[in-house]
Amino acid sequence: MSVTNGRSLRRRLRRAPLWLAVAIICVVCLFPFFWMLLTSLKPNSDIFTATPKFFTTTPELSRYSSLWSTGFPRNFLNSLIVATGTTVVGTAIAATAGYALARFRVPMRRYLLVLVLMVQMIPQVVLVIPLFIMIRSAGLLNSYAGLVLCYLPLTISLGIWMMRSFFLGIPPEMEEAAMVDGASRLGAFFRIALPLAWPGLSASAIYAFITSWNELMFALTIMQNSSMQTLPVALNEFFATYYNNWGGVMAASVIFSAPVIGFFLLVQRRLVQGMVVGAIKG
Repeated sequence: MSVTNGRSLRRRLRRAPLWLAVAIICVVCLFPFFWMLLTSLKPNSDIFTATPKFFTTTPELSRYSSLWSTGFPRNFLNSLIVATGTTVVGTAIAATAGYALARFRVPMRRYLLVLVLMVQMIPQVVLVIPLFIMIRSAGLLNSYAGLVLCYLPLTISLGIWMMRSFFLGIPPEMEEAAMVDGASRLGAFFRIALPLAWPGLSASAIYAFITSWNELMFALTIMQNSSMQTLPVALNEFFATYYNNWGGVMAASVIFSAPVIGFFLLVQRRLVQGMVVGAIKG
C-alpha cells in the first residue's frame, strides 16, 4: 500500500509543473474578462484611481439597465440574426462543397482547393469596396441578406477544408452499401455521411458564428442605418461618443462577449476536434 502511495505521490510531483503552467495560462487568459466585468460594476470613483481595486462593495448595476433602455437590444437582435443566418448558410455550403470535393472527381480539384484556401488569406480590407459595390447594385444595403453574403467568403473557405477532411475520413463503402439498399446519393449523404461528420459540421458552424458575431468592418460599411447596426458597430460608436464612460463601455463589452463565451463553452470539445482533424487530414 505504501509503495502504491509513493508512486502516486511521485506521479503527482512530476505533473506539478504542468498543472502550474496550466494555472498560470488560465489566469493570464481569464484576467481580462474578470477586469472587464469588474470595471463594469465599479463606481467611477473606483475606476479612476492610481491604485487598482480588485473588488467593489457598491456595484453599479444601473449601467446595464441603461444599456437596455437604448437601442442596444435592437443591435443585439441584429447581430443574432446575421450570425445565425451566416452560420446556417455557410455551414450548408461548406458541407455540400466539402462532400463534393471529397467524393467526386472534380476537374482540377487540387487547384480548386488551393484557390478556396487563398480566399481565406485575402485581407478583409481588400474585399470591402468590391463587395460594397455588388451589394449596392443588388439593392441589399441595410439588409440582413446583404451582410450575410459579405460574411460568407470569410467563413466558408475554412469550413470547406474542415468538412472535406471529415468526409475523407469516412469510408465510402458505407455510402455505397446504403445506395445498394436503395438509397440515392443525396440520401446516403444525409443519412450516412453527414451524421458521421457531425464534429466537423459543429466546428464549421462555431467558426462561422464567432467570425460573423465579432466582425466590424463589413457591418460598418453595409449597415448604414442605425436601426440595422450590429453589436460591434454599436459598441464602437458607444466608445467613440462616450469615451470617458469606461464603466458603460465595459458593461456593453460584457453583454457583447457573453453569447460567444457561453456558446464556445458548450461546444468547445467539438470545435477543438474539428480544428485538429481539419489540420492533419487531407
